[in-house]
Amino acid sequence: MGFKIAIAGATGNVGREMLNILSERGFPVSEVVALASSRSVGTEVSFGDKTLKVKNLETYDFSDTDLCLMSAGGAISKKWSPKIGAQGCIVIDNSSAWRYDADVPLIVPEVNPDAISGYTNRNIIANPNCSTAQLVVALKPLHDHAKIKRLVVSTYQSVSGAGKDGMDELFNQTRAVFVADPITSQKFTKRIAFNVIPHIDEFMEDGYTKEEWKVLAETKKMLDPKIKVTCTAVRVPVFIGHSESVNIEFENEITADEARDILRDAPGCQVVDKHEDGGYITPYECAGEDATIISRIREDATVENGLNIWVVSDNLRKGAALNTIQIAELMVNRRLITPRTAA
Repeated sequence: MGFKIAIAGATGNVGREMLNILSERGFPVSEVVALASSRSVGTEVSFGDKTLKVKNLETYDFSDTDLCLMSAGGAISKKWSPKIGAQGCIVIDNSSAWRYDADVPLIVPEVNPDAISGYTNRNIIANPNCSTAQLVVALKPLHDHAKIKRLVVSTYQSVSGAGKDGMDELFNQTRAVFVADPITSQKFTKRIAFNVIPHIDEFMEDGYTKEEWKVLAETKKMLDPKIKVTCTAVRVPVFIGHSESVNIEFENEITADEARDILRDAPGCQVVDKHEDGGYITPYECAGEDATIISRIREDATVENGLNIWVVSDNLRKGAALNTIQIAELMVNRRLITPRTAA
């Protein structure tokens, strides 16, 4: 028995990565359907050794589809996810549309798998923001051991977090620098080539951006509402891979050595932390990897029970597509879903 799965937004960076990961991990499928907007109908995408022709999301009948992996943007998800869920198809949504809805579980399988039972409220499950996903994977085992009081997070986020247009803009601007062509900025508010921009998403009234607020709200929802969180989100000229410098204050004592041992044994985590040149991870090295990789683990002597860590992950995988597939696998493993049609 296999599952019929639809990928909404199949022509985007994350949609294509979902197709790759479904194939790589051998998810039990009977059929995979690629969906996108009307302008992409007929476009070909790859699923393993197969080629799929994209169909129109707006005219697709979900009545015999088991899962819809939604990566088509917040506005489209707001419009279509409730309609899809009403047809009995479970939506795992990659946008911010449903993350803060009390009736929709926000899931990272290594962090809060039991919360998935709430999917029955709307037949919708939310995937967290890319920067939050890798953060909570690293924080969960430490929180379980010593209870986190406060977090100060600085993110260094790659341009792929802004989609294909963001990657194209970095490429085109970098080329323009070397050939002395004019540099234009369309996707980002300032030049991104050979620069960093302390601004991701829209500004809010308190001076924080929505990206920074997402880290706060999602960490609280998935990990612990009592944790105090502050964040600065920065766009950097890296194609794939988000990095985070995280300062953690705990209620209970924890040493750097204890943290290393805990993280080495934690699901989804990998520790690369040698006190030598190159004994740490960078986003270039994490591209294509599934793990959340932690380096530079050290004690912060300025506060009682403080640690600093460096957290890096492939934002298109654990930050988006991989976590979505892992949520689907969690549903299958817990027998929360059965195929509506025989394979």
